[in-house]
Amino acid sequence: MQTWGGGLRRRPVQGWGSKPRAGVRPPGELGAGLSPSADFPARGPPCRPAPRPRSPAGPRSARTLRSTPQREEKRGPHGRMQTLLVRLVALLGLMSRLLETSALTGAPWGRASRVFLSPSQVKDRRLGLKVKDSNFTLGGFPSLILAGTIHYFRVPKEYWRDRLLKLKACGFNTVTTHVPWNLHEPRRGQFQFTGNLDLAVFISMALEVDLWVILCPGPYIGSDLDLGGLPSWLLRDPKMKLRTTYKGFTKAVNHYFDELIPRIVSLQVQEDGPIIAVQLENEYGSYHMDKKYMPYVKKALVTRGVKTLLMTADTGQDLTGGHVKNVLATLHLRSINKATYETLSSFQGPSPVLMTVYTASAPDGWGALRHSLDPHHYGALLTEDGDYTPEYVTFQELFRSVTVPSHNLSPNEVHRPPQPESRPRVVYKPVAATYYMSLWDALPYLDEPTLSAKPVSMEKLSVNQGSGQSSGYILYETAISSGGLLTSRGHVQDRGQVFLDNLYIGVLDHASTELTLPRRSDYEGSQMLRILVENQGRLAYGPDINKERKGLTGDIYLNKSPLRKFKIYSLEMKPKFIQRDLPNIWKPALFQPRGPAFFLGLLRVGDHPRDTFIKMQDWTKGVIFINGQNLGRYWNIGPQETLYLPGPWLQPGANEIVVFEEWKSALVIQFTDSPQLGHVSWDSPRCHGQRMQGPAPPGTYALFCQVGAWDPCTQPPTLLLSGAGSRYASGESPHPFR
Repeated sequence: MQTWGGGLRRRPVQGWGSKPRAGVRPPGELGAGLSPSADFPARGPPCRPAPRPRSPAGPRSARTLRSTPQREEKRGPHGRMQTLLVRLVALLGLMSRLLETSALTGAPWGRASRVFLSPSQVKDRRLGLKVKDSNFTLGGFPSLILAGTIHYFRVPKEYWRDRLLKLKACGFNTVTTHVPWNLHEPRRGQFQFTGNLDLAVFISMALEVDLWVILCPGPYIGSDLDLGGLPSWLLRDPKMKLRTTYKGFTKAVNHYFDELIPRIVSLQVQEDGPIIAVQLENEYGSYHMDKKYMPYVKKALVTRGVKTLLMTADTGQDLTGGHVKNVLATLHLRSINKATYETLSSFQGPSPVLMTVYTASAPDGWGALRHSLDPHHYGALLTEDGDYTPEYVTFQELFRSVTVPSHNLSPNEVHRPPQPESRPRVVYKPVAATYYMSLWDALPYLDEPTLSAKPVSMEKLSVNQGSGQSSGYILYETAISSGGLLTSRGHVQDRGQVFLDNLYIGVLDHASTELTLPRRSDYEGSQMLRILVENQGRLAYGPDINKERKGLTGDIYLNKSPLRKFKIYSLEMKPKFIQRDLPNIWKPALFQPRGPAFFLGLLRVGDHPRDTFIKMQDWTKGVIFINGQNLGRYWNIGPQETLYLPGPWLQPGANEIVVFEEWKSALVIQFTDSPQLGHVSWDSPRCHGQRMQGPAPPGTYALFCQVGAWDPCTQPPTLLLSGAGSRYASGESPHPFR
């Protein structure tokens, strides 16, 4: 049987999260998993459009699945040809894998058409998902697994059912989802499993929609999340060794699993739930720092009641390093060739081959051109706001052609739910930011600053009940009595704006480590040196995740002497920060003030709020909040120019928009009904050319690029719908800061 792993995984632009290094591709994670059973081969993923990490695809009609003539006309012959080629390559890539599998195994093409079973068709679930020779069985019947990924924490809860129905209507029978530890335990010992983080409700909803579930509880999940989904408070321990059997790490994992696992054991297939498999960790073969670690994770799950099929997931080149005895090894569709299957067979014997991730492209980065082969789509099956893409139709037609229903039903009798309508989007009237408050004016009303002789990193601040600061900004103040050469020696992580009192001096970051402060003979006493540091996102993978501390991570020098006596303010930019009861010190925004400041505007909405996109044209760089919810960050160096605003985040009547602008505002917030994701380089799809940045724009977000919300550098994480994807960001939820 062929295994289908059709999930295309969408990658965000750098934002507040993971920060892969240049030239390194972050681990795959959102995507449709294919599976049926037998070898589904490959020489690497087919050339598909890079799923865009940031916002959704280009303008599309709410109900149109295919390109309209008008749209094609706008694209021109070159654009039409590129789009056609992308779709053909996608389809041919999948077909080639079926043919290649047949050649390797001697199995006829028909073997791909295995029984397509959904939860409603399996009456006796006590046996669960089993491996029998080269097949999977469910309820004792050979079964095909077509899995697509949706990250519940990256989709508004109000849209969960819509996305699940769309996954089902495409032809998938399984949804894969990952569990982000850092969001469920943002502070040590304080757990969140409600609202957008109600995992049990999401899994139960999948069953209602008639989908199986493959659950990836971690503790590390990758997913282009900050620190791969591990909570940053782990790094308060200077000796921390993440993803190992180091006692400080396993103690925290045990505490977390004690809270998480009891919530899902009753949802396993053996208990009449939809969970048919649980994945251990994620791509541990590429990390492989402790051979005892994966057996530890297995035991931690089994002793807490996990009894469904266990699996690991690794790329072809890391397959052996991530394998655990008596656990099914599955593949991420990268670095795979004929030798991969020989290796798999050597330690696993005859078994089905399950492709759990199909990675389509690398993430985008701030100031770089988009990584997309198609100017209108990023390769996922759904856009960020849940709209259909032409790729969705391609997969839908392919699945219908190769799946066979259970028992004696014909393919046309396979029950597929009606395809949900695309949700309408609206363009709201521009909103004037009528009031502002400078950061300096707000400081006296924030939480008490930390006093320290030396700089202290975010993670080691004594805030959040001893859990430190995970995201946002951090402000360091110290008095100096003379100017000269200010040197960071690489201790600014990731980007720091430097001020003398309220006067902007320049930026210290990874590329710029020195600034000259004016030398004045008329200094009266001293001046306040201020360094506003932005956390642009922690690495999502690799051995260096153990070093990912943010803020000032060491001494800062003035004329070769280390500075001392700091006052440190935590500016975490989570909902609680914006919703604090500040005094009425807002001032009328009658001009465009320079420097870091908060701006306030009111968006008035009718009785039925709808999705829209915010366009921060002529603003510089900062973060947007809607009704206290962190929507994400923007930066005028691009490539992304809009941020998706889900309708459920709005309320009838007045909606408060607060913008934290780091440099220069435009005083007007605009809206559009389509995403604007920047330009693509056709000659060099992976071009990283930098644009000139403004005089003082601040840093980037890094979820995937080097930091990105969708880029490890620009925007936050996203939702992915099996091969489809949508991403999004929010303050306390999906991503630390988009």
